[in-house]
Amino acid sequence: MNYYTLDPPEALAQDPGRGQISRYAWGDDYHELIRERLLELVTFIKQTAESELRTRVCVDTAPIIEREYAQRAGIGWIGKNTNLIHWRSGSWYFLAEILVDIALESGTPDLRGSCGTCTRCIEACPTDAIIEPNVLDSRLCISYLTIELKESIPKALRPKIGNLIFGCDICQEVCPWNSKAVPTTEPAFQPRDGNLAPKLLSLVGMTQQEFSRRFKRSPIKRAKRRGFLRNVLVAIGNWGTQRAVPALKDALADDESLVRSHAAWALGRIGGETAKRILQTRLTVETEQDVITEIQDALLETEQLSGREEKNA
Repeated sequence: MNYYTLDPPEALAQDPGRGQISRYAWGDDYHELIRERLLELVTFIKQTAESELRTRVCVDTAPIIEREYAQRAGIGWIGKNTNLIHWRSGSWYFLAEILVDIALESGTPDLRGSCGTCTRCIEACPTDAIIEPNVLDSRLCISYLTIELKESIPKALRPKIGNLIFGCDICQEVCPWNSKAVPTTEPAFQPRDGNLAPKLLSLVGMTQQEFSRRFKRSPIKRAKRRGFLRNVLVAIGNWGTQRAVPALKDALADDESLVRSHAAWALGRIGGETAKRILQTRLTVETEQDVITEIQDALLETEQLSGREEKNA
């Protein structure tokens, strides 16, 4: 099911003070929508079947190697970025399945298109997650880091994430096969208000209630508040503006240690005397060892940053 929508204005896409959300999460949760459509198809199948049958609808809810089956069915080929690519519509679509307990006729359709010698996706990946054609190290993938990973993002990878706060589309955006993608007509996949490059400082102070209300029936809720704010704080640290320091001070006192630790990192990246004082004050009351370590590392970072600035003055 196609979920491609028009690209955001360049001014929004290039603004480091705005967070970038993966295109599939701009609108409503695709799981619910596609399941509803597949259940309608199940009804049709049962009505036309000549015998009783059992069915199961799968929308990312079963351990099915769906890209492999889709390739064998002739829908497309698995590209070097490990996405399924269709020669005409690219890779901006969801895969889902209906399992039935009756034998179906099968064939071996010819595949059209290939990646050829193109390596744009491999070269464009900020974290070098595509370690070789068709091989992805999920531990390095920004989509994994910002959605599936529930703990701290490794420090070495944080600067490479930029302002990506939920998922990543880079390997699809650079793919030539997506250059002529046709926008979807599905209203549910159109961007919700506030999901198209939201301002980072408008997100960092969200309470649990505000998060639940804003992202109700949205894929973003999968990251949970603690994970989403973690991502936002990494993006703010990469942005590096002093304007964010007051918001980071509040985040450093958040109930969630994951949020506090990444707020400390962001303050360390921004540096300055105000950030340093905030970190020192929090260090006197912080009880979580992981956060204490982050604060200590951030203080060291502010000292190093100050030293570099003095040297360049």
